[in-house]
Amino acid sequence: MIFPFTSIVDQEEMKTALILNVIDPSIGGLLIMGEKGTAKSTAVRALAELLPELESVKDCVFNCDPVGDLCTECKEQLPDHGHLHREKRKMRVVELPLGVTEDRLVGTLDIEHAIRRGEKRFEPGILADANRNFLYVDEVNLLEDHIVDLLLDSAAMGVNIVEREGISFVHPARFILVGTMNPEEGDLRPQLLDRFGLCVGVTGVRDRELRVEILRRKAAFDNDPDAFLASWAEEQQKLAQKIIGARLKVGSIRVDDVLEKIVSITALLNLDGHRADIVMMKTARALAAFRGLIEIGQDEIKDASWLALRHRLKRLPFEEAGADREKVTAALAQL
Repeated sequence: MIFPFTSIVDQEEMKTALILNVIDPSIGGLLIMGEKGTAKSTAVRALAELLPELESVKDCVFNCDPVGDLCTECKEQLPDHGHLHREKRKMRVVELPLGVTEDRLVGTLDIEHAIRRGEKRFEPGILADANRNFLYVDEVNLLEDHIVDLLLDSAAMGVNIVEREGISFVHPARFILVGTMNPEEGDLRPQLLDRFGLCVGVTGVRDRELRVEILRRKAAFDNDPDAFLASWAEEQQKLAQKIIGARLKVGSIRVDDVLEKIVSITALLNLDGHRADIVMMKTARALAAFRGLIEIGQDEIKDASWLALRHRLKRLPFEEAGADREKVTAALAQL
């Protein structure tokens, strides 16, 4: 039994950022900064449970999309059978442990088997499990840098390529990356921060009434999960349909009219590269689709800017973190 997504109290910014990555996975994932015990992993699991089943190639360990990119094994099946059998699967949350090795992450090729039998044998890694699912990395700032590099490279390319001694194996690795970190325990390098599409900060709920409501809902869920899920079923269905509708609609929303506004903001903030502009554009478009709009408005640009830019802002030595929002607000005021 998984706690319903719609029953999570507060944390609206985090929930919205997760939904936007589902509407448009090319946004590039989410980095959640903040303290423990703020429903981060609960929200990710609850959203995965809320979403409809995916159509996948039957018995494929890589969860290949029958009409999308295929792994080496599925490609080899096509000439023999002419088609691929299909089945429905629920989205899952795959967790990446802190002490993960490179082979466990990307998988390994059995060279000895290839030499003896003349055929490839690939041992799938975590990236194989994560394809078309959520990949959840707790305390991503404590991972070794080369592991984070591999992770983000696969997320950006959408494929995992393993090569050993002239033998290669390729499989799709399109996942929604969700990383969490407590800045007090160490930072990520700016190059790695930039690779996460969106970023939100979370803190414990301070309002007394909301804290009481959290306890009330948790007690009700623990006491009778079936009844609690039934009481939220209608809200869950409404949100699921809203997300599905937004996914179908997002590609049709024009972005031409807001490109100059987006570039004006990123230019004023003196950001490096162009990833911030691209992510901000996609985020504003996904927000418009989620809100049922036919075009991107000023509110969508404003909300997208904070989600897409806060972790990309250049901070001067000894400058307080609270100045970040002031910089974005000042840039928005000049539109």
